Amino acid sequence: MSRPLRISYPGAWYHVMNRGRRKEKIFLSQSDYEAFIKILQETSVMWNLKISSYCLMPNHYHLLVHTPDGNISRCMRHINGVYTQHFNRYHKKDGQLFRGRYKAVLVEADSHLLEVLRYIHRNPIRAGLVKEIGEYTWDSHRGYVANDKRWDWLYTDILLSMFASKKNMAQEAYLEFVLKEESDEIKRFYSKKNMPSVLGGENFKEWVKLKFRHLLSNVEIPEARVLAINPETIISQVCEHFNIDRETLMSSRRGKENLPKDIAVYLVRLHSKETLLDIGRYFDMNNYSSVSSMVERVKRRRMKDNSLRKHLEEIEKKLNKSQKQT
Repeated sequence: MSRPLRISYPGAWYHVMNRGRRKEKIFLSQSDYEAFIKILQETSVMWNLKISSYCLMPNHYHLLVHTPDGNISRCMRHINGVYTQHFNRYHKKDGQLFRGRYKAVLVEADSHLLEVLRYIHRNPIRAGLVKEIGEYTWDSHRGYVANDKRWDWLYTDILLSMFASKKNMAQEAYLEFVLKEESDEIKRFYSKKNMPSVLGGENFKEWVKLKFRHLLSNVEIPEARVLAINPETIISQVCEHFNIDRETLMSSRRGKENLPKDIAVYLVRLHSKETLLDIGRYFDMNNYSSVSSMVERVKRRRMKDNSLRKHLEEIEKKLNKSQKQT
């Protein structure tokens, strides 16, 4: 089984979720919900995990967390492992409780955090378990509206400060915000069958691509494709480098070399992780084997052709620079 993409660094925010295997319930009693919340509190202290919101549904859970120490994997291993031990011991079961490794969506630390907060707290309404926000017992909504020391362990200050500087005004603004339905962007994001691993603006996504591009080489992580450079960005850089337009780059004549096109195809294959078939579509090439041959030809020439190697190095330098600027 392929591993999900794990992007981790100090200060990262995540929307973490997991569900029971075969969609079975992971909470069977009040003591189960209480045990899970206790484990969250313990993890917050033991591993410096800042938990900003949670929602515990009968067969899955949602968490919004901040990791000052960049240790999301260690924290989630503790939460899932200790809770599984509790569940099996309490209900006299054994074996795996969750369907597999948790899903962690990296979230940009801006208004996207508020969108995820709302998405999590409105989960019981979407599932038809309650009709109004605040009616569900096993979420952290009350931690944002109640001045109760029992909620001090919840990491709410940062998110509330995004609404207003004064706490009472921030609480009112939060309540007004969460009463509204999710934005179209969020609905589209969470409705995707293969949910992306990064939620944020284009600049944030490009920064992640640059910083974690080394994950592209890990064949066990198919989601690493999100870190790839957009093929259109590569094509634009090649056109700029050779001072040609797109039509010239895409043209081809039998028996005549089109070096810019060869280079563009090679770089798209190298940096975008598109399939040969998809690359063929980009460059109006009907046969994916032609794409493969072109890539191999440039790869061989790069080793011995100084002029070609210089072109490639200059274009890749520009690509890296453009990624850093975003």
